Amino acid sequence: MTAYLCGVALAPRRAYIGAMSPLSLLLVFVATVAAMEGFAYVMHRWVMHGPGWFLHASHHRPRTGLWEANDLYFVIFALPSILLLLGGVQWGWGNWATACGAGIAAYGAIYLGFHDIIVHKRVRHGYVPRSRYMKRIVQAHRLHHAVETKDGTVSFGFLVAPRPAALKQELARRARAGVRHPVSRADQAR
Repeated sequence: MTAYLCGVALAPRRAYIGAMSPLSLLLVFVATVAAMEGFAYVMHRWVMHGPGWFLHASHHRPRTGLWEANDLYFVIFALPSILLLLGGVQWGWGNWATACGAGIAAYGAIYLGFHDIIVHKRVRHGYVPRSRYMKRIVQAHRLHHAVETKDGTVSFGFLVAPRPAALKQELARRARAGVRHPVSRADQAR
C-alpha cells in the first residue's frame, strides 16, 4: 500500500523487519524525553539567547496579550515530533520513529505544563510548588527571567536547574547586568 501526502506518493508501507520489543521502545521513549532536556538547554542558551533572540525577546518582556512571538518556538520544536510520528505510524520508518516522536511530544507536554502553566500562569490555577524539586526549578526559572537582556541570563534548563543560591551568586558576580528593576507595590496595583 502506498501512502500519500498532499497527493504525492510516498514510500510504500511495508512491515518493519527487526521490530523492537516493547521494553526497547519504552527505553527509546524515555531516552528521548531525557535527551530533550539537553536539546532544550542548548537551543535556549545558544539559539534563543543568540540569533533567535528576535523571537525570544518577547518572552522576557511583560506579555500584553494571549500570544507572544516566542510561542513560534513551540510550533518549530513540534515539527520533528510530528514528522517522526507520521513516519513511524504511516510511512513505515519503524517503531523507533514513533517512540522518538512520542518522546519529543511528551517533553513538549511536560514543558507546556511546567513552563507555560505552572511558572508563567498562562492558565489560571491555584497550584503552589511545595516539593523541593518544584520550588527549585520554579525559582531557577524566575531568576532566569530576572534578566531582561539577551546576555547575562542564568539557568537555561527547564527540568534540571542549578541551586537558586548559585544562580543568585552568579547574577551578583555579573554586577546584576540586565537585571530588571524591582517593581514597587504601587506600580503593581496599576
